[in-house]
Amino acid sequence: MPFSPYLNFRGNCREAFEAYRDLLGGELSIMSMADAPSDYEVPEDQRDLVMHAYLVTAQGDELMASDAPPDESGPTQGMYVHFSVPDAAEAERVFNGLSDGGQVEMPLSPTFWAEAFGVCVDRFGTPWMISGPSTDSDGPVD
Repeated sequence: MPFSPYLNFRGNCREAFEAYRDLLGGELSIMSMADAPSDYEVPEDQRDLVMHAYLVTAQGDELMASDAPPDESGPTQGMYVHFSVPDAAEAERVFNGLSDGGQVEMPLSPTFWAEAFGVCVDRFGTPWMISGPSTDSDGPVD
């Protein structure tokens, strides 16, 4: 059974996941708090918040998230979302898209284990590791 990261955002989950879908491709479904059953009382100011976002990327990877109340969620720490791509050009495209408006922690570059590897925190606060193909095989680093 694969692991699927579940991220929490502070009111910008929809914007983040639409950006991820545009960059990574795939299918996105979003359920807002307004979509909750009528017996579930949702404060008016929370109706547009995301209860659940689910992205299946063009490669078949899964990423999920929701908006959490500000007092229950802080910046993501102690983990990275790792995304493998099939070639160095795709690694560069994805890395540049994710790091735009964010912070580069390790520039995308060749390493002894991958043709391309980089670390960044995107403009939404999500930390990412992007890997291109392994230096000793034809596939992405997993």
